[in-house]
Amino acid sequence: MLEVQGLRKMYGKNLAVDQVSFFVPDGSVGILLGPNGAGKSTIIKSIAGLLRYEGMIRVQGIPSRELEAKRIFGYVPEIPSMFEALSVREHIEYIRMAYKSRITDQEVERLMERFEMTDKADKLGNELSKGMMQKVSILCALAVKPQVILFDEPMVGLDPQAIRELKEVILELKSQGVTVLISTHMLEMVEDLWDIMFVMEKGHVKASFRKEDVGNRDLDDLFFEVTGGEKR
Repeated sequence: MLEVQGLRKMYGKNLAVDQVSFFVPDGSVGILLGPNGAGKSTIIKSIAGLLRYEGMIRVQGIPSRELEAKRIFGYVPEIPSMFEALSVREHIEYIRMAYKSRITDQEVERLMERFEMTDKADKLGNELSKGMMQKVSILCALAVKPQVILFDEPMVGLDPQAIRELKEVILELKSQGVTVLISTHMLEMVEDLWDIMFVMEKGHVKASFRKEDVGNRDLDDLFFEVTGGEKR
């Protein structure tokens, strides 16, 4: 589970996130939805421990700043960053060692096959396209075998096959009881994935919805109803 309570983040005099609270239970896919600048990435980076903030974040009941919490969640950033001199396989091995992951060699090979990276295994970080770097970020996060995993705009830059594979992986994680949080502004990419949705605007969670409560209502309609915009 992932719990955020009273999260507040200032950048200088600018208030990016103001008293944000939400909860995503085990085995659920949460969506942090909002336009660019709404504060989604600030929340994700706070959860990942990349920013200082006010408030409380818990991962499986453990304060997110504690090492025990860091070992059980994975993070896929919006902009992937590679070690230039490490190969794809070495990136994954580095994560396995750092997190003392229980993932097996066979599971690693299967993941690389699924994301069509087997023939790229020996390519160095500085030889990869943006799409391939995104795939490596996903593979590294999955190699942790996390109990909670965070995705920040994960489908940007991926080819259609990789998008389909990632969606399947997310649903598999859900079935295994993993908590998933996806930050995005791409409604069409998450409409078949989500269980609970948090609509953000100007640093606040304006509304939350559970899938079973909204039925077949269109995500666009829900979003623009909350934010006061117009569907195009």
